[in-house]
Amino acid sequence: MKPIPHSSCSNKNRKFCINFFGPVLVLLLLTLISPVGSCTEKERSSLLRFLTGLSQDGGLAASWQNSTDCCTWEGITCGEDGAVAELSLASRGLQGCISSSLSELTSLSRLNLSYNLLSGGLPSKLISTSSIVVLDVSFNRLDGELQELNSSLPDLPLQVLNISSNLFTGAFPSTTWEKMSSLVAINASNNSFSGYIPSSFCISSPSFAVLDLCYNQFSGRIPPGIGKCSSLITLRAGQNNIIGTLPDDLFSATSLEHLSFPNNHLQGIIDDALMIKLSNLVFLDLGGNRFSGKIPDSIGQLKRLEELHMEENNISGELPPSLGECTNLVTINLKKNKLKGEFAKVNFSNLPNLKILDLSSNYFIGTIPESIYSCRNLTWLRLSTNKLHGELTKKIENLKSITFISLSYNNFTNITNTLHILKSLRNLSVLLLGGNFMHEDMPEDETIDGFENIQGLGIHDCGLTGKIPNWLSKLRNLQLLALYNNQLSGPIPTWINSLNFLKYVDISNNSLTGEIPTALMEMPMLKSDKIEDHPDLIVSPFTVYVGACLCFQYRAASAFPKMLNLGNNKLSGVIPMEIGQLKELLSLNLSFNNLNEEIPQSISNLKNLMVLDLSSNHLTGPIPSGLVNLHFLSEFNVSYNDLEGPVPTGGQFSTFLSSSFAGNPKLCSPMLEHHCNLAVADPASPISTQQYIDKVVFTIAFVVFFGVGVLYDQITMPRYFG
Repeated sequence: MKPIPHSSCSNKNRKFCINFFGPVLVLLLLTLISPVGSCTEKERSSLLRFLTGLSQDGGLAASWQNSTDCCTWEGITCGEDGAVAELSLASRGLQGCISSSLSELTSLSRLNLSYNLLSGGLPSKLISTSSIVVLDVSFNRLDGELQELNSSLPDLPLQVLNISSNLFTGAFPSTTWEKMSSLVAINASNNSFSGYIPSSFCISSPSFAVLDLCYNQFSGRIPPGIGKCSSLITLRAGQNNIIGTLPDDLFSATSLEHLSFPNNHLQGIIDDALMIKLSNLVFLDLGGNRFSGKIPDSIGQLKRLEELHMEENNISGELPPSLGECTNLVTINLKKNKLKGEFAKVNFSNLPNLKILDLSSNYFIGTIPESIYSCRNLTWLRLSTNKLHGELTKKIENLKSITFISLSYNNFTNITNTLHILKSLRNLSVLLLGGNFMHEDMPEDETIDGFENIQGLGIHDCGLTGKIPNWLSKLRNLQLLALYNNQLSGPIPTWINSLNFLKYVDISNNSLTGEIPTALMEMPMLKSDKIEDHPDLIVSPFTVYVGACLCFQYRAASAFPKMLNLGNNKLSGVIPMEIGQLKELLSLNLSFNNLNEEIPQSISNLKNLMVLDLSSNHLTGPIPSGLVNLHFLSEFNVSYNDLEGPVPTGGQFSTFLSSSFAGNPKLCSPMLEHHCNLAVADPASPISTQQYIDKVVFTIAFVVFFGVGVLYDQITMPRYFG
């Protein structure tokens, strides 16, 4: 969605939740009969009052004032009798309030004001009109509470209500829905409704089919009355604060096809016998809760099931073999549970449609079952952080569509064989192998010449010996390279600047020697934002998290921070003055090496830098005063060198702790043990108190938003992908 300009309404983080009404809307949004007559003066007056209430009309005034017949006005459709039947003004950039005058259009059946910048409340008269069937005001900035309708009102015709992605607050109406015998669908997602979820949706409306309440602040339990909705097809209430168990009554809603309660506080054991009742389920998402016990054996009875999400719970036991009977499965996500045993008991060859399989962070043992390799449509395979062992077999070459493989942190062996097998997977864009192949040799075989579409490669935490291999220079689409925590030796190869899209390099915690090559200062993606980024070949089916505090979230490689981490090696010589060319760097770590001489002034050119760590080297001379102009700098460390002179003052330097400068006895500052002589104090450019305050406030806001602290130290590749 486009950025929302400032207005009188309060701001709020916008979250996106799928606007899913299914086939219901197709029937409800049929085109009206072409207009024949002309609208009345009363209706024209009502429309003009609506127009008057807008501060930005998106050019409507020009259209609406050219003719006295409002049936010819833009966005308006009239019926045969000349009465206004439909008002459709989606995505017009409208600003201002919605006038209740629209409720005076007594034949108006469809009102669509979605994807605008409308603010203020939603007039209750629009919900309680005797004519409106479809009301869509989604993706605006409407706020306030929805009022309960008067109990004396007659039956209302409303069938579809979409108020999603606004700023509504307060309790969600409950008795209102009893006045709507024709109600079919409600989408109130992405708001701030609180309190309990009402259970009255289908008391009077037997055709009620869709309820979407995700991304709100609902609490309490799932209302037991929801099971009486015999026509309910979609029930979504993820990202709330719902507690308790799945009520037995819920399983009486046997028409359910889409059941989604992720990221709440639900618990308990999923009843085997009750699960069978939901035989029409196509999508089941209970991830991010506290469910325990086993996956029900009866899950094999859900023959229509296409997506199964039960990640991040306390599910234990083994995978039930019956899972292989869900022959329509496309996605299985069971990561971060307590599952154990060999998952070879599931016959994956019965799942020809499977595209995504995530069993990471469990306790599975044994080898990878070869039946997985018959899933020719598989694009995403994550088996990391288990207790698997053995070697890959050539049958994995059957996975011609695979784009993402993570086998990190298991006990696999023979890295040379593994790479020779995987290089034939031409669509592979991310390969994570870290935490395996302990103390083997890094393959230097020049015949490793595949991986033509690799964007992310992680071979870290393996203790591999040898050199950075030349075959890496053939990975022309590489964007992320993680080789940290190995025992690699020798120099950093000069061909590294030939990888035109490489922007994230972590080769820390090795035994690399020699000087920092100037070729490293010629990396195109780190030099200029004018270099066109490589089009993404990977789009994560799940949210991508970076860092322990989960502050950064990414879905594709292009969003990763531009980083250079050479820390904890045996590099010597000077920091090249050409380092000032890497103007797109966000994080630079050269700590724990043998670098000497002065910190080059050119580092002050790195205006986007958030993290700078030069600690534990043999650097001499002063800290460049120009570093105070790095306004985004959040982490700074030059401790344990041989620096001298005054610590710069102003800018971000007033926020750094004294530990950032420890181990430099010749440095002086009011915050350090050695105070400076006023006569030789650092002549950093003075700034006014107000300028200083402005800079600090801006920087704090930036840091809070981006959570840059997570970039400090090692950022491990497995965290990038959940």
